[in-house]
Amino acid sequence: MQFLVLSRRRTNQFSDADFEQLVPSEGAQARHLYSIGFTRQIWHRGDMPGACQVVEAKDEGEVHETLATLPLARAGMLDFEIVPLKPYAGFSLP
Repeated sequence: MQFLVLSRRRTNQFSDADFEQLVPSEGAQARHLYSIGFTRQIWHRGDMPGACQVVEAKDEGEVHETLATLPLARAGMLDFEIVPLKPYAGFSLP
């Protein structure tokens, strides 16, 4: 099952320097999650600091567990919104 994940950095609680310390390990873990097929696509958000990604997991619990492996998430520096996705019905045959 696929999910849309919007993450937002908690910039009101943490400084740029706090984030910069974890960015290298965050990138390494993000690459790992992509390499194992969890992350299908990922972008930086254009409206605020954070990311938007499409992920693949058996259920929302697995999404939460896997996102928790990100260093910024472990440090409590991110908020997540997780949206389950369904196939678009407009492409089905009549």
